[in-house]
Amino acid sequence: MKATLTSKGQITIPLKIRKRLALKPGDMLNFDETTPFLKAVRVIPPGAWEEFGKGWKDPWPGMTMEEVMEDLRGPVELPSATKR
Repeated sequence: MKATLTSKGQITIPLKIRKRLALKPGDMLNFDETTPFLKAVRVIPPGAWEEFGKGWKDPWPGMTMEEVMEDLRGPVELPSATKR
């Protein structure tokens, strides 16, 4: 796919890419000037993470990490530790 740079430094991102990346008017992109190629990354709006986590509840309240892991994978028998 190709895009042409205008005299004002603007490009139009092809529709196929905009749809695949769900880009909409007003979305901001951050350009990485340290790469030897053109790299743009979508800027995440400041409130996005708060909205994303809204209503989240811990599915394993009060459990230790070991208890959570056992709940997820089922009981695991570990080999006994031997001295070398």
